[in-house]
Amino acid sequence: MLQNKIKIIVLFAFLLCLLYPIFAFSEPVFKAGVATVDVTPPPGIPMWGYGARHDLPAEGTKYPLFFKVVVIDDGTNRLAIGGLDMGRSPTQRSMEKIIEKVKNECDVSFVMLVGSHTHHGPVIELINEPDCGQGKFDKAIQYVEELENKICTAICEATSKLVPAKIGWISEQTDLNRNRVSKKPQKMRDPELTIIRIDTVDDKPISALINFSAHPVLDDIFDRRWSSDWAGIMQKRFEELTNVPCIFLQGSTGDMSPNTNEQRKGMVGFGNAIGEYSAELYKKAQTSVPNNPQIQFKSERFTYSSRMDTTNPLSMAIYKQGFFPELINALLKEFSNNTVSVTLTTALINKELALVGGSGEFFSGLAIRLKANSPVKKTLFLGYCNGHSLYIPTLEAVEEGGYGADPMFSWVPAGTGEELIDKACANLKEMVIK
Repeated sequence: MLQNKIKIIVLFAFLLCLLYPIFAFSEPVFKAGVATVDVTPPPGIPMWGYGARHDLPAEGTKYPLFFKVVVIDDGTNRLAIGGLDMGRSPTQRSMEKIIEKVKNECDVSFVMLVGSHTHHGPVIELINEPDCGQGKFDKAIQYVEELENKICTAICEATSKLVPAKIGWISEQTDLNRNRVSKKPQKMRDPELTIIRIDTVDDKPISALINFSAHPVLDDIFDRRWSSDWAGIMQKRFEELTNVPCIFLQGSTGDMSPNTNEQRKGMVGFGNAIGEYSAELYKKAQTSVPNNPQIQFKSERFTYSSRMDTTNPLSMAIYKQGFFPELINALLKEFSNNTVSVTLTTALINKELALVGGSGEFFSGLAIRLKANSPVKKTLFLGYCNGHSLYIPTLEAVEEGGYGADPMFSWVPAGTGEELIDKACANLKEMVIK
């Protein structure tokens, strides 16, 4: 009898061990993890952002450049949201390598990488082909490969740190930016600053993501040292005050500049001021455990005939003179046959928080249109996301004319921005009802 009882107990324990994972993890758990890596290039690589510098190499580092990423997990899908202290996010060919690698190595299927748009970062478009950098800019080409590897390593590190998490956000309308393009009395402007706060379930901070729209162009154009500009200073100041990893997600900054004054003067003054403002706002954000964790995602690439005739040798000669030949040749490898392509990325988190990314310098009116028409509780626009397709102006801006709205720097057809935003809203409507 005793032996039979022992056998029953052992069998019961064995079955319990088998069934425990099913019962214990039957409900999906929202998780998050964060990682940071220094991506500061060595000196000797051409700097991105100003044609006046042509291919002059960087001479050193003023402020280091970082890649910071948070990975969120809904029990089935993983999304990496990363901020780069770069003029743009990686090229399309780099993005394809990164996405494939992190999917294979750490099961991250969805990726949104956002450049801060500092004009003191490295040129990352050059490729190992004749007249596109090969031989002359081998150091820059090698750096791109190193950058891709560092991004993938950081994403996988964040994945290894996944823990059950809570999420929340808070937004305020500010006077921290201004329209730098329009001459109209009533200028379009997206004044919103939003902080996404992610904590552990026992209220320990994991990360803060700050979304705001303003060009990081406050550093000296002739200072040939790497610099994260005001966006890097903001993140550093925020982290000093909160001890929370801070990721900057640039917004619709095509026509937006920092609104400086005597209280927030220059790159350091403005960066510290917005960092301090964000630290106070962060304290007010409330987080909660999602009832039904779910990550929905869609990435689309749209190709258009270019407004600028890229097959015209005279037009391209002007570009090559304004920047430098190898950079333009590499750009034309990505946008071939007189076309320009734009990547649109739509993510919906827990049916409540939408992130819409566009691969270019979208004007602020497009973010306003997105937020007004989105069916989701909170919607953010991320510029310079998963590529770079030059300026994407509003129809109104094209009609008014001016820098960023003219064909010289905006190759997409007029109305492209509105079409893309409407497509993102349609994507979100489909996701909401699924």
